Amino acid sequence: MQCNLAVIKGDGIGPEVVTEAMKVLDTVGEKFGHTFDYEQILMGGCSIDATGVPLTDEAVAVAKSKDAVLLGSIGGNTSTSPWYKLPPNLRPEAGLLKIRKELGLFANLRPANLYDELKEACPLKAEIAERGFDMMMMRELTGGLYFGERHTEEVDGVMTAVDTLTYNENEIRRIAIKAFDIAMKRRKKVTSVDKANVLDSSRLWRKVVEEVAKDYPEVELEHMLVDNCAMQLVKDPAQFDVVLTENMFGDILSDEASMISGSIGMLSSASLNETKFGMYEPSGGSAPDIAGQNKANPIATILSAAMMLRYTFDLDKEADAVENAVKTVLKDGYRTIDIHSEGTQLVSCSEMGDLICERI
Repeated sequence: MQCNLAVIKGDGIGPEVVTEAMKVLDTVGEKFGHTFDYEQILMGGCSIDATGVPLTDEAVAVAKSKDAVLLGSIGGNTSTSPWYKLPPNLRPEAGLLKIRKELGLFANLRPANLYDELKEACPLKAEIAERGFDMMMMRELTGGLYFGERHTEEVDGVMTAVDTLTYNENEIRRIAIKAFDIAMKRRKKVTSVDKANVLDSSRLWRKVVEEVAKDYPEVELEHMLVDNCAMQLVKDPAQFDVVLTENMFGDILSDEASMISGSIGMLSSASLNETKFGMYEPSGGSAPDIAGQNKANPIATILSAAMMLRYTFDLDKEADAVENAVKTVLKDGYRTIDIHSEGTQLVSCSEMGDLICERI
């Protein structure tokens, strides 16, 4: 199979982890008879430096012409980087919001599971970690507060900021359908997270999700308020299968889920539109403090590439091979610095990529 990818290495550790993911994809190609063709485009701080904007229309056009996008990390230190002295619409993250909207990437999938080999890195109590967990965080990605109207103005002599949270029933329905479809392939449970005791948008969210649930009688649906969900993730994460929620809640809860997994460097991510097109990226940030030091954990990006194989190209066998190689490397005791502990062998970012390739 010919697989045409747009590659955005981005900022900070992005170039390092994406290089390892490309190495893994090339190994998959050699082993299984596929060809991966890459065209690199700029987004984030590196695009600001080169073009003056976080994402050009030309870069968007390239992305649209490909089968999928492989993304590293964007942004820098918000306290010291000159990028964050620019207006909000010219900062690195504006490029991410733009590409999600332009590509119609409304469904964000973030699997969070605790590997047996990383239970010692889990910050939860030992008895909770021992139970393990395996959940899929489903986050609506192109609506809500992040895309609503916003402005700051002086009202009666007082500076006032306004951010608008808006969802319509069609936006809710399409992400709910994705969540229930995925639940049918897992343990057939959806936990829909909202703030329906306060927000009108959440009350509409709950109503539409319940309508969609009627078409999936085999799937158990439960509703959970977002503050309770945040607590339950640290109290009993094993209870969750598919967690469905809106944009901002999903942003926060998926990061929480990543940390109880042992490291945010382990959490992969896929953002899908209504076709098989997707953008695949690690859930962590650009970690500018370790950029260029070959210390970053590339596993999240490599697992994101495995999600690409599965969801865009329907290459389940190849995706399994990558995921099993990651498990084997962890079982063999190799760790990057973020998950390193006594009794394990510390390796660099590039060494971790090599070890995974060897086991495919």
